[in-house]
Amino acid sequence: MKVMNDSTAAALGYGIYKQDLPPETEKAKNVVFVDIGYCSLQVAIVAFHKTKLKVLATNFDPCLGGRNFDKILADYFQQDFKERYKVDAGKNMKARLRLETECERLKKLMSANTQSIPINIECFMEDKDVTGRMDRTQFEELSAGILKRIETVFQTLLENSKMSTSDLVAVEIVGGSSRVPSIKSLVQKVFGIEPSTTLNADEAVARGCSLQNAILNPTFRVRDFSINDAQPYSITLSWQATMEEDSSMELFPKYHMIPMSKVLTFYRTEPFQLEAKYTHKNDVPIPDTNIGKFQVSKIEKPKNEDSAKVKVKVRVNQNGIFTVNSATLSETIEQEEQDTKAEEQSMDVDAEKKTEEEGKTAEGDQKPEVNGETEQMQTDQPEAPEKTDNDEKKEENFAGDKKSEKKSEEKKKKKVKKIDLPIEACVPEMSKKEINELVEKENQMIMQDKLEKERADAKNAVEEYVYDMRDKLSEAYEPFVREADREKFSKLLSETEDWLYEEGDDQKKQVYLDKLTQLKNIGIPIKDRYDEFQYRPAAFDELGHGIQHVRKFLDLCAQKDEKYAHLSAEDVEKVSKCLAEKEQWHNKALMDTQKQSCYDPPSVLAQQIRSTKQALDTTCNPIMNKPKPKVEPPKEEKKEVKKEGENNGEKMETDSTKPGETPADSPKTEIKPEMDID
Repeated sequence: MKVMNDSTAAALGYGIYKQDLPPETEKAKNVVFVDIGYCSLQVAIVAFHKTKLKVLATNFDPCLGGRNFDKILADYFQQDFKERYKVDAGKNMKARLRLETECERLKKLMSANTQSIPINIECFMEDKDVTGRMDRTQFEELSAGILKRIETVFQTLLENSKMSTSDLVAVEIVGGSSRVPSIKSLVQKVFGIEPSTTLNADEAVARGCSLQNAILNPTFRVRDFSINDAQPYSITLSWQATMEEDSSMELFPKYHMIPMSKVLTFYRTEPFQLEAKYTHKNDVPIPDTNIGKFQVSKIEKPKNEDSAKVKVKVRVNQNGIFTVNSATLSETIEQEEQDTKAEEQSMDVDAEKKTEEEGKTAEGDQKPEVNGETEQMQTDQPEAPEKTDNDEKKEENFAGDKKSEKKSEEKKKKKVKKIDLPIEACVPEMSKKEINELVEKENQMIMQDKLEKERADAKNAVEEYVYDMRDKLSEAYEPFVREADREKFSKLLSETEDWLYEEGDDQKKQVYLDKLTQLKNIGIPIKDRYDEFQYRPAAFDELGHGIQHVRKFLDLCAQKDEKYAHLSAEDVEKVSKCLAEKEQWHNKALMDTQKQSCYDPPSVLAQQIRSTKQALDTTCNPIMNKPKPKVEPPKEEKKEVKKEGENNGEKMETDSTKPGETPADSPKTEIKPEMDID
């Protein structure tokens, strides 16, 4: 979503959580960020306000970091071992790598301890064990040159920012190598402030980038924080000069705020080319300082002008990348005002009509209505005096002069037309063919990774099965396999383990799958016997409970229990027949199982027992749970109840007469004979 500088990311992670930042009306809080990792060093001065940061200056050394300290130690001990043990690690890359690894560990120990610390490497070279010692003071003497380079980076930052140490408020150090005590002392020496470790040294940059990503993403709600980054390198734009004009210009000076756009105006009669490059070669850590060339084409000279006016928009975007966004040609076109005149004439005619209508209204021909009443309009205009012959001649002359003025004013109107010009960029980038080739190569590598992962998974599956089966053969699976078979299988597992670490260390995926299948052909029957022994008793218990339940039902039916009196003899016979069949199978299966040993193949499986229980339930349960049929009352009884309800209703109606009111005076309610009253 965005390319972000390391120091800016660390500054964002610092500022977004700070609650004591000054408002924009007050002086900014200037903080120095020192990021020294394993490979590079970056420093920056950042000004903070509430919900805002601005990068003031940056400096760096891309080839200075923790590995330089490791190399100093490795070179020292390589020479020491060469003199004392007569072995040269520079001639053996494996020995040199082991030495650098031990030196890195020694450096970390010296950062936390002041006493002398030993270094020991067994079988370093030529079957010789080597040893040595070093303390922090000696280490700092060896690293004097590296510390001097770091100090130069710090001093250059202050000079470029034109700030003094009194303008700074704090110094934050991040990066793994910031734990070296001599670097902390150097920070305090140059900036005059004791370094602070508020941020996580290893995760500060990653956290800042994550926060920036969340700010750019509309899905997340993050505290608003404005970031004004700086362009670390000055950019100069040059072009073909015409006459005496300058042919180049420093467009974006060093530490210029980004993102930023600028518009340049050129007067040209033909296509021209712009060339962008970094101004100072020593500032840029690459040999070629050219950014690119941009050809502006299709420029034609206007008819009535000496040259065309071309506006070019250049920009350094939020990623710090320079681009020429657009080029526009401004052309002046003369146009007669015919359409404008027609509009003015139509407007004059409409105005005359409107004036005539208002005059009629003022004369009293029409009277507007106000709230339904008529009201007479009054005019306070004075009467016009009578015109003489001289006055009429003056008016005619004035009208003639006005017409001549209108004719002279009928000039051509100027209109500016803007035309977008094509820009052909020639920048150091890959061609489409190269990009397609790399994408194809990447896809091949992804497929190779996938195949390698599948191969490794197959190998791990064999190794895991060997360890798992070996443990279970001596514990849970021991009763379920004969002694001879167990010894034979254990031997095969041991041979497979040895094969994995020797010949089978780098085999194809199918080889591992075949080996696993071979082992499972022996191990799966053992596992099945163990599983059946675990699950079969519970299945027999379930089937036994089902048989007891059905037998109890048949006993109640034999006793002619009223609960099952509605069942037919055929249904009861069907249940009895099914029970006898399943009970016979249950008894036989139980006897066969008890006769078998644990390492024999099971004659009856737990799944078969559950299927028998399900078949018993499917046949018997619908009959056992069959409901009794409903008995409806006789229709005559319903009619009698209906009549009684009608009589009661009539009686209630007659009893509802109020005291002092005769039945004749009371309101009568007709009751239809066919209507039921509850």
